[in-house]
This record gives sequence, C-alpha cells and structure tokens, in this order.
Amino acid sequence: MAQIDAFFKMMHDLGASDLHLSSGSQPIIRLHGDMQRVKYKILEHDELKKLLYEITPENKIKQFEETGDVDFSYEVPHVARYRANFFMQKRGIGAVFREIPQKILTVDELGLPPILKNLAMLPKGLVLVTGPTGSGKSTTLAAIIDYANKMRKDHILTIEDPIEFVHEPQNCLINQREVGRDTLSFNAALRGALREDPDIILVGEMRDLETIQLALEAAETGHLVFGTLHTISASKTIDRIIEVFPGDLQGQVRSGLADSLRAIVAQNLFKRVDKPGRCAALEILIALPAVRNLIRENKIFQINSVIETGKKYGMQSLDDAIMQLLMAGKIDAEQAYNKAVNKSKFRDFLTTPPQDFTEV
Repeated sequence: MAQIDAFFKMMHDLGASDLHLSSGSQPIIRLHGDMQRVKYKILEHDELKKLLYEITPENKIKQFEETGDVDFSYEVPHVARYRANFFMQKRGIGAVFREIPQKILTVDELGLPPILKNLAMLPKGLVLVTGPTGSGKSTTLAAIIDYANKMRKDHILTIEDPIEFVHEPQNCLINQREVGRDTLSFNAALRGALREDPDIILVGEMRDLETIQLALEAAETGHLVFGTLHTISASKTIDRIIEVFPGDLQGQVRSGLADSLRAIVAQNLFKRVDKPGRCAALEILIALPAVRNLIRENKIFQINSVIETGKKYGMQSLDDAIMQLLMAGKIDAEQAYNKAVNKSKFRDFLTTPPQDFTEV
C-alpha cells in the first residue's frame, strides 16, 4: 500500500471530492464545495515529490519532468479511482486528486431531468455537456452512458484523458481508450474511431479546433457523439464552437453544427443546505428546427428566448432550474443569487442584497 493511500482513504471516508497537495502547505480537501485544511504537517517539495512519485507510472514521471504538467488516473482497491494532475509552482511540486466514485449513479439517483435518458437513446447527432471545472459534467455524462449501456445493443467507444468512470459492458460493448496510454491524442483516437464501427462516441474533452472538427464530422456521419466543453451556457457553447474556427470557415461550421446538434446541457453545482452534499442545476437546450435555423442565421442571441418558450419539449433555463432548487429548500438564496443569470429574480429572497459594482 502506497503511503499516499491513507489520504485517499481519509477523503473517501469524509466524502470529500478533491485532495490538494502543494509544496509549502498542509494538505487541503474540498468538502461539499469548501476547502478545508487537514491536520497534518506542512509538506515540503522533496517529501511531497517522493510521496507522489510512489504512485506515478514511469512514463508519466518522464512526461512531468519534461513539461511540468501531467494527468493520469490512479485506483485504490476497494476505495475509489482518482484523476490526478501534477504541476510545478513557485514553491515546488503540486498535485490535485479528484475522486471518481466506483459506483455510477443513475439519472434518477442524481435527481437529473428525465429527458437526459432520451438523449442516451438518440440515433445520431451531437450532445454536449458543459459547465465550469468541477461542475459535475463527468458524473452527468457517466449516468447518460450508463443508461445507454443498459437500454441499447450498440458499440460505445470512449476517449478520455484520463479514463474516469469505468463502465462494465451490459447490453452494449464498451471500449474505453485513455489518451497517452491507449492512443496518442484525442485527434488520433477520433480518426481511428470512424473505422472502429462505434454507434456512440464519448469525447472526454473537446479542447481544440481539430478535436471539435472531428467530433462534428463523426456526428454528421451517423454517430451519436457526446462531448464536454468548459462553457457556462448553451448559447456560449454554440459561440465557442463556431469561434474556434477561422473566419472563412465559420459559415460552413455553423451549417454543420445546425444539422448535427441535438442538445446542450449546461450545468452548475450548488452546496446543499438541507443535507450534506451538492446538487446540480441544469440549463437544457433541445435542438428543435427553430434552434437550428437560429444557428444557421447566426442569431445565437435569440437562443435564450427559445429555451424559455420550449419547456414542453424538455428545455429549461438555468434560472428556472436554480429557482426550483431554491423553492425545494435544497440551496440557499445567496448561492442562487450568485450563480443566477438574471439576478433580479433572486434579490427579493436575500435579507441583505449584496452591492456588486459589476452589476451596475
């Protein structure tokens, strides 16, 4: 057993989501969204480096020492899997570990809208799950893929960096490929995917022009493609995809995206006040013909109006989702106000509305 495993056992027992180890600092965990120091000595560079290298594959050590950054996954048997990121900073080495539960929670167990199950059953197209770092995108995607795995008889191919949730084949064949271990890059894996007879492709992160281009191509050629982006709303997601391309290609990309897009789920996590834990508020855009026409005509600014009027199709705005959580007593008014788009809807719930000069 590696020495660092004791930290993982502790964070697992407490229900923490992240462990931060940084040279010149005590260990810190993120518990229900808040950073809390662990009663332990300050870790210095050499000691922490030895602690981290004990669990790091040789090729990842080489990559880290050459570049100053590395990602990989690590598993503590009978506890959980962890997504690891090492980085160099002013005081020395640093690392962050995100716990990935061994049990994949279902859409119902997570309290997510039932329409996410419908997304898992689509025959083809592009479905994007977006949100800030740490907003639960991977958990939501895992629940959708798990539903497809149970309900379909297809080939599911995931491309991740690193592999997070491990899916056992049920009704589907599932192949999970890790960038850096099983394939050179997202781009190489996506090119290969088109020859590997998949029905569903999960792209762990659409982070550059070529990856986005290949994902769009896969969606346009009859595959159901799931992907993630670090954007905060459905309209911003569409803008981000189009703006990644050079100006002379944006018209063509707009047309391709309009044809292939099926849904965008943008989510935010909130700290619960009714019990320990966190819950998600989701903005959901379903790509109806009206939405596709707005994308083609470059009228993205009208997307929010379509979401407001499309509730019968399963759409919902982020503010409506936040209001539901607030009315159910799951979150407090301050959180609701801070993460809302239209803050005026939530001011009356605050006893002392904050004076935010950026909102003037």
